[in-house]
Amino acid sequence: MTGTDFSEWLRGRSDERLRALVAARPELVTPVPAHIDGLAARACSPSAIGRALDRLDRFSLAVLETLALRPGAAGRETLSSLLRRAVPGDRDDETLGRALDAALDVLTTRALVYGPGDALLPAPGVTDALEPPAALGPPAAEVFRHHSPERLDVLLRDIDPAGEGGSGGEQPDGGRPAGERLAALLADPATVARLVGEVSPQARAALDELVWGPSSGRLPNARREVDAASAHSPIEQLLARGLLGATGEETVALPREVALVLRDGRVHRDLSPGPPALEGPVRDQDLADRTAAGQAFTFVRTVEDLCEVWSVDPPGVLRAGGLAVRDLRRTAQLLDLPEWAAGLVVEVAHAAGLVAAGEGEWLPTGGYDGWRIKATEDRWAVLAVAWAAMERAPGLIGERDDRDRPLNALHPDLRRPGAAQMRARMLAVLESAPPGLAPTPESVLARLAWEQPRRRPALRDRLVRFALREAEHIGVTGLGVPATHGRAVARGDGTAAGLLAPLLPEPVDHVLLQADLTAVAPGPLTTDLGRRLALTADVESKGGATVYRFSEQSVRRALDAGHSADDLLAVLERHSATPVPQPLRYLVADVARRHGRIRVGTASAYIRCDDPALLDEVLADKRAHLLRLRRLAPTVLASKTSRAALVDSLRAMGYAPVAESLEGDVVVARADARRTEGQLAARVTASNAPDPEVIDAAVRAMRAGDSRRRPVEAPEGQVPRSPATATISALQEAIRQGSRVWIGYLDSQGHATSRILEPARMEGGYLTAYDETRATVHRFALHRITGIAEIGR
Repeated sequence: MTGTDFSEWLRGRSDERLRALVAARPELVTPVPAHIDGLAARACSPSAIGRALDRLDRFSLAVLETLALRPGAAGRETLSSLLRRAVPGDRDDETLGRALDAALDVLTTRALVYGPGDALLPAPGVTDALEPPAALGPPAAEVFRHHSPERLDVLLRDIDPAGEGGSGGEQPDGGRPAGERLAALLADPATVARLVGEVSPQARAALDELVWGPSSGRLPNARREVDAASAHSPIEQLLARGLLGATGEETVALPREVALVLRDGRVHRDLSPGPPALEGPVRDQDLADRTAAGQAFTFVRTVEDLCEVWSVDPPGVLRAGGLAVRDLRRTAQLLDLPEWAAGLVVEVAHAAGLVAAGEGEWLPTGGYDGWRIKATEDRWAVLAVAWAAMERAPGLIGERDDRDRPLNALHPDLRRPGAAQMRARMLAVLESAPPGLAPTPESVLARLAWEQPRRRPALRDRLVRFALREAEHIGVTGLGVPATHGRAVARGDGTAAGLLAPLLPEPVDHVLLQADLTAVAPGPLTTDLGRRLALTADVESKGGATVYRFSEQSVRRALDAGHSADDLLAVLERHSATPVPQPLRYLVADVARRHGRIRVGTASAYIRCDDPALLDEVLADKRAHLLRLRRLAPTVLASKTSRAALVDSLRAMGYAPVAESLEGDVVVARADARRTEGQLAARVTASNAPDPEVIDAAVRAMRAGDSRRRPVEAPEGQVPRSPATATISALQEAIRQGSRVWIGYLDSQGHATSRILEPARMEGGYLTAYDETRATVHRFALHRITGIAEIGR
């Protein structure tokens, strides 16, 4: 069968099967082919076949390799007998049969195999894309292609002493080239068995190491001329009998025909019809869920702490992008985390759109303000989905790239194409684990290697190990066991927050104030109380209960934010389970009494105070010499120092000044006022399949082009015109009913044209529809549609 046969086979598939093909291989309709022949040509292109092969599991790939190695078409029974030899154990024919049927259905659905059930063939281009299949070496014709005619004659005489070697590398009988006769001899099991029996045990051992791959090796002076009589070493014995062939000056390979004979009729050594089972310790699922919930709660609070810290003291953006190493270390110290965990927090916050670069600094975005007022379970769901979807590898932070440059957090080079799909596959493996099982990393890697054997194993294994560690830290798993809410993240069904909510500790709205100027929070505080307390006091210790300490600096921080002493005491009285201790009242009152007596403005900067004696004290202080103060009036001092530096210097001297504006108003310092623009990262899934409506429209377009149907003529007369709201409603109704409509559409020059459409989808200001007047799938800008009218089929 030929490429034309493949096109005819594809043309004979039902619309349902074509839709399944497009769903499994969405790249085939980007853009939509004009007809079925175009679809067939694109499906057979090397890049499209490579992507399709990368999605096959090990058993389906083995079935395809077995079929590709057959000289002609093969049926199901033939494939079953060939595969049965490679299946270990009791060779359960029923299990193998079910697995083979499922694999053939996958291969035919994805158009990698075609033909009737009793005469299946690989699709055009598949055999070339599989080269080399099943870890086999090149065919004998390729191995000995560069051998001289004289050398081929010597090989033929040693391999087939009864034959007559011809001159010029040809045999007298039939004039068949020596290379073809050599390949035929090496494909004969009896000849190969005889040749193997002639070599030493050491040579046979070397041969056995190459049979199942790798099929090539390095050998100095590989093209040496040697015959059976002069061969001394084990390798020379193999070279003299054609069991090995030189493919380069220092490389040798085992011919494919020899390997297939030595494999005793098996294409694969050890073939499992199903994926390997996940292994690991079994733990209590409820305990794992609670542990994961605690991790999730901590991770949410850590992200909030990061954004609050960066609101006040944002780190700079490196010139090449990313976060400096020293800034990551400082952030890790502030969050009390190891550097890899701090890098994960930073990356997830960025992927969730909570942190972005703005004017040379990393700042929280406006989206952070909306995120922080949500319930804890909803905030975690946003972070978990962003982590699962991001195409970046936080685990690589601190390593060096191929140019020996460090990979910093938030750096563009941290992106790894396919990282999101890999993470989605890993989550799917965890979701398939039995309840309570904590899969070992080795068993997860083995499952992924079975599901996608063509993926690069080195990078995949590293990324999977990173992702497993990150899943535990984020709270997707607990004690290594996939949590119930973590499984929901893997499914992507939006139920993760609801499953997590009952496991989270109830937030409390009270603290215990103590006489030593500390407050004990007996549990997680409500968002509002937590922010107020964080502004008024500093965290001294964390654990089952968080201890806050009040100090002159922390109280002044709250006063700087615009709160009065009465406000602070009222909040503490309202949320304290114990009376406000007298030492805390004295501290607040004392700081408030001194707060704001001195005001700093811009002269370059000035100091204003209603008490001239206090200004005399400032001028007499030796520490004020560097401020270069000059008295303008009894109550005003001027300085060339900036206002911010002047405020800091006076506070270092023990005063409590406040800044004021040019109008004399107090400048309220709000620590959370700094924000930048940002947006949520797009959700990336493992399949990226188009919507069913778009698939239907693509199949209709290809069928129309394949039948060479002339485009439908639009009705004559004035193009439809209708209000925008009525147009949108009518299009939505046509999508629901699957009906055709007549629209007026403005082209790029502003001319109104008539179109007959079958609407498929409407989103983002665009309508995707099958345009019957052009016989193609097209996207229409909604603002260019002048109106709509119904039309019969």
